[in-house]
Amino acid sequence: MKKKLVVLSGAGISAESGIKTFRDSDGLWEGHNVMDVATPEGWKKNPELVLDFYNQRRKQLQTVEPNLAHKILAELETDFDVYVITQNVDDLHERAGSSNVLHLHGELLKVRSTNDYNYVLDWKDDLFPTHFDDNGFQLRPHIVWFGEDVPALEEAVKITLEADFFVVIGTSLQVYPAAGLIDYVDSNVPIFYIDPKPISIPNLRNPLEVFANVASEGMRLLKERLLFF
Repeated sequence: MKKKLVVLSGAGISAESGIKTFRDSDGLWEGHNVMDVATPEGWKKNPELVLDFYNQRRKQLQTVEPNLAHKILAELETDFDVYVITQNVDDLHERAGSSNVLHLHGELLKVRSTNDYNYVLDWKDDLFPTHFDDNGFQLRPHIVWFGEDVPALEEAVKITLEADFFVVIGTSLQVYPAAGLIDYVDSNVPIFYIDPKPISIPNLRNPLEVFANVASEGMRLLKERLLFF
């Protein structure tokens, strides 16, 4: 029976594919203040701006490819039962071949009703104010904005509790509640932390190995390390 390898991934794993993060640029995401394009308040204030912003992100996503880090994660399914819990809204994990991907913060290639959270549609084209659900309610990006609940969190906790190995890759561990998942890892479970600028993790009870590398190099080293278990 394969051991369960649970991975918490963040923007850093997609950065090598050309998808920009916002925490490296003073709260700006592709030139926009995140409060304007990634909050319910921003949506109420200027929905056209928000729709255009995500239309541009959707177009950008279709111009990039999974990188080596994504691909190595998918390859690890040969030897491990791999579950990816990602803070990213792109589909690069899926395109690389990962089978079990849980998106904590929503998905860029989906939209949902402003009236019914469970009314979700696949969506690769532009989204306009003229797009509605079957009951006439406006469609919006299927993104969990700052200040909104994270419906997938309960499932993420269940997956984390069952981990035999836990990997943190490309996340600053500053965005909650996602960062809090590390507290649910059993104290006997090894944690591997991949980040070129790793931070200290206070009150960690687990065995910890840090790879101060970019995602692709860190994943290459981790794959070699896991051969010893």
